[in-house]
Amino acid sequence: MELPSNLSQTENAVSTLVGKVALVTGAARGIGAETARRMADAGASVVMGDILRDQLEETAREIRSTGATVTAVTLDVTREADWSAAAAEAMKRYGQLDILVNNAGIFIGKDFEDVSIEEWHRLVAVNMTGVFLGSKMCAPALRASAKLSPHGSSIINLASVAGLVGSVADQLYSMTKGGVTLFTKSTALSFARKGDRIRVNSVHPAVIDTEMGAQALARRMHANASNDATGFTRLLHPIGRLGTPDDVARTIVFLASDDAKFMTGSALVVDGGFTAQ
Repeated sequence: MELPSNLSQTENAVSTLVGKVALVTGAARGIGAETARRMADAGASVVMGDILRDQLEETAREIRSTGATVTAVTLDVTREADWSAAAAEAMKRYGQLDILVNNAGIFIGKDFEDVSIEEWHRLVAVNMTGVFLGSKMCAPALRASAKLSPHGSSIINLASVAGLVGSVADQLYSMTKGGVTLFTKSTALSFARKGDRIRVNSVHPAVIDTEMGAQALARRMHANASNDATGFTRLLHPIGRLGTPDDVARTIVFLASDDAKFMTGSALVVDGGFTAQ
């Protein structure tokens, strides 16, 4: 098969996504932007969604300049109408939807006793309702595409190590990501038992070198009364550094690809040894 001109045949192409269409939320920056970039590099057509419209357009233009096929859509993951429009745009432009990446998320960085009810509702709306709505609204298109694919369609939910072990730094963030972790396993079982051929897996990063990751690191350092960022980073991650968006994006691309065809309900940890301690 002749590969698209934008598909690198070097180590940059993690797994092949040729002929697939993906929808990635929170795609303007950070892990979402790098995931869109990696998926496009691997041959997918990518619908990029975010509420940060200007930054989203800039990121989309940069990826498009490599010869990739990407579309930018305004997507507030807490709004059912936005999800409906995003799924419809994917079908209108590309005629299918094979991959959903529920990446959008927020971090408050406060002790639970200091969080207002308004902040709590916002946290739940983005981190949990967004994943629920995305899975629900995209399921029909994913189900239809799965019928035409040898190994079905794929949903990847961004959770966190805070969804696997307790977090002294942000208990409520941990609560929402724990919900994403079990929703992933539950929907994986549900789709499988209905014969829908939609695989659902979660990815669990530790502290990643992004804007939100910097907030999380600062919060953890404060909770542990530490002023040594370098030393504390190594304490958190035995591998000796923060994670990068690329570290996470490569894992997401793998789960989206047919290389992960026998994986569903799995939780892949990308944490530099954080949870091994």
